[in-house]
Amino acid sequence: MNARELAWTAAGAAALGVLAHGHRELMSGLRRRAAPPPRRFEPPSVTVIRPIRGLDMDARENVRALLDLDYPGEWEVLFVFDSEDDPAFLPTREEVAARPTRAKRVELLIAGEPPVGMTGKLNAMQVGVAHARGALLAFSDSDTRPSPGVLTALVGALLEDGATGATFAPIYAAADAPLAGDVGYGLLVNAWYGASVASTAEPDGALPFIMGQLMVFRRRALEAIGGVGCAAGQFVDDMYLGRRLHQAGWKNRVVHVPLRVVTGHLGLGAFLRIFRRWILFSEAGIPGTFARPHWVRGAVSWLAWGSLATAVARRAWGPALLSAAPIGFSVWSQLRLQRAGHGPGIAPRHYWVPAVLPLLGAGVALSARLSRDVDWRGRGYRLDAKARLGEAQPARASV
Repeated sequence: MNARELAWTAAGAAALGVLAHGHRELMSGLRRRAAPPPRRFEPPSVTVIRPIRGLDMDARENVRALLDLDYPGEWEVLFVFDSEDDPAFLPTREEVAARPTRAKRVELLIAGEPPVGMTGKLNAMQVGVAHARGALLAFSDSDTRPSPGVLTALVGALLEDGATGATFAPIYAAADAPLAGDVGYGLLVNAWYGASVASTAEPDGALPFIMGQLMVFRRRALEAIGGVGCAAGQFVDDMYLGRRLHQAGWKNRVVHVPLRVVTGHLGLGAFLRIFRRWILFSEAGIPGTFARPHWVRGAVSWLAWGSLATAVARRAWGPALLSAAPIGFSVWSQLRLQRAGHGPGIAPRHYWVPAVLPLLGAGVALSARLSRDVDWRGRGYRLDAKARLGEAQPARASV
C-alpha cells in the first residue's frame, strides 16, 4: 500500500469513526430514558389553544384528533383564526359541530391581523389566552395529530415537579403517501432534531428550550416572564418562551408520548423552504451544544462526497469505495434514527434523500445567511441577524 492509498484509508476510517460515534450518542439518547409508570394526579382544568391559518394536510382529521383527547379533568379547546375567510374556518366549524367530544367548551375565535412586530401565530396565542378559563394553558399546532393520552402525559409531567414551568411532546413527522419532500422533512424532524432533543435532555427531560408543537404551561410560570406577549418581536415563540423560562429558573421538560406532525404531497422544493425556516428557527434559541453534532455530521458528509467525486474523476476505484463508505453509513444511521424516533420506514426508492440531505443542509444554511426574508403561514417576514422580526413586519403578504 503506497502513501496515497494509506491516506485514503486513514481518511475513510476517520470519517466512519466520527459518524459512528455520533450515531451511538444519538441512539443512546433515544434509549436511555425509560417511560415513567403512570401516576395518579388531581387533574387541573386545561385550555388548549390552537392557532390556525390556512388548510393543513388532512386538516379535518387533525381537528378530530384534538377533540378526541381523553384528558380526565375539565378541558376546553379554542380554535383561533385571523378571520372567518380562512380556508380552514368552515371545515373546522363543521367538525366541531359534528364531532362528539369530552371537552367542556369548544369555540372558534377571530384574532384579526397581527400588530406590527408580531407573528400571526403569537397574536392568535394572545387572543386565546385572553379567552382561556383553564388553570393550565396548552398550545397546539394545527398540523399535528395528537394521540388521546398525550395531554394527560403532559399535565402529569408538569405536576411531578413544582419547578417545572412547561412540558412539551417530542414530535415525529409522517406522511401516508410520502414524496421525496415528505421523506426529507421526516428525516429532518425524526433523525436529526428529534434524536438531538432526546440526546440533549437531562434524565428528567429538562431542556433550556421548547419545541412547542404541543406544550403546556403553568399560568404562574408564564406570568413570571411576562406572558406569551413577551415573545413579541420574535419569529419563534416556543423556543424564546422556553429560553425565558429557563433563565427565570423554571424547567422545560419533554415527555415520552410522541406527537405526530402530519405531512403529505410535499415536493422537494417545498421541503427546502421548510428546511430553511427550521434553520432560522434554530437560530432563535437552540444552544450550540445542540446544533454542533449536526454540523459535524454534515461536514463529514461533505468531505466524503468531495473525496468520492475526486476519486471517480481520477478513476481511482479503491479510494472511491472508501469514500462511499461514510456516505452509506450516514444513510443507514439516518434510517435507524428515523425508526427509533417513531418515524415511518423509508422505501428504497427514497434512499437517495438521506444521502444528499447533509449537502442540501449546507446550501439551505447559506441561503438563510444571504437572505433574511422568509415566508410562513401565508405571510412574509424579514428577520434581523438574530432571527428576530425586523422593524417593518410583516415584510410582505404572500399568496
